[in-house]
Amino acid sequence: MRLAMLREFWFYFSQNKGAVLGLYVFVTIVFIAVFAPLIAPHSPSLQNRGFLLLPPFWMEGGTLTYPLGTDAVGRDILSRLIYGARFSLFIGVVVVAISVSVGVMVGLVAGFFRGWVDTAIMRVMDVILAFPSLLLALVLVAILGPGLMNAMIAIALILQPHFVRLTRASVLAEREREYVISARVAGAGVFRLMFVTILPNCLGPLIVQATLSFSNAILDAAALGFLGMGAQPPTPEWGTMLAEAREFILRAWWVVTFPGLAILITVLAINLMGDGLRDALDPKLKS
Repeated sequence: MRLAMLREFWFYFSQNKGAVLGLYVFVTIVFIAVFAPLIAPHSPSLQNRGFLLLPPFWMEGGTLTYPLGTDAVGRDILSRLIYGARFSLFIGVVVVAISVSVGVMVGLVAGFFRGWVDTAIMRVMDVILAFPSLLLALVLVAILGPGLMNAMIAIALILQPHFVRLTRASVLAEREREYVISARVAGAGVFRLMFVTILPNCLGPLIVQATLSFSNAILDAAALGFLGMGAQPPTPEWGTMLAEAREFILRAWWVVTFPGLAILITVLAINLMGDGLRDALDPKLKS
């Protein structure tokens, strides 16, 4: 049965060629992140003062020793990009894990119990959504203090209302269905109804939202790093690399271009995967 479900899932997922391409790119990025110490030609923090702002190897003055050039203090850009993939994926995993676990729990309670509990929870979520996400993240990081962990907590907080609202809507649609009423009549307790009967039938849209939130987390972390409120130097995080390279944009384009391309490619691949997951998990989109 599970094998048949996986085959059906892959059939609908593979119909979206962009999603398949995104999956291949994402798997490649994960592979690079996992085996970064074996792939990177240099240490990401190693400085070579004899090769400051060295251009990529195909430009005049470049060398294959530093294929994508060096930054302002002589660090290998390729190695920092490879190690930066670790931080970006780590940020995405932690942020999504916190957002999903807290958001699903809160949304499940709001949708199942209704009444004043639902009203109070949703008004708090509305207040959070009323603020621009990056501005709210900046305020939270300013309160907690600059740093990668505090940035991840702030991003998780601003992303969680999406999971709360989505879970609540799914629970409201499921709680009055026949199978839930039958389980209630059969004597199922509140926790069994919530976590065993209802929640598994709400996972489809939550998985898609988690995928898209993964890319949002990477973007927001890069933005906070660029503004100096996220990962701090010399951490090889892509947003921090962009922040360090701002003053060299006009005379050393490579120190800005390659971290920006890394963010673009990663986020685009994850978003394409999200589109494929939506096509595969939404029964209304299946032909």
